[in-house]
Amino acid sequence: MLEEPKKTSNVIQNIILENREKLNVSGVLDVLSFDDQIVIVETELGLLTIKGENLKINKLNIDTSEVTLDGYISSLSYSDSDSFKKNASGLIGKIFK
Repeated sequence: MLEEPKKTSNVIQNIILENREKLNVSGVLDVLSFDDQIVIVETELGLLTIKGENLKINKLNIDTSEVTLDGYISSLSYSDSDSFKKNASGLIGKIFK
């Protein structure tokens, strides 16, 4: 059985992808991780993982909650922020075990 999506109260988030080469995301709270293949941003609607090649953060404006990325974008996916924190702490726990 499919899980019911979480209700978001009056949150508007725009994702604009131009030719798989330029991505503009609004509603960004923080950039948690980035390199040239994966960028993970915390948004008001959960974690957004952007995968691709030669990814670069072109613009980050926390005042307007926007981020702009350039590069070849192959996928976008959402997940809950709790799952990222759980996986991160699990990795740290394995390193210091």
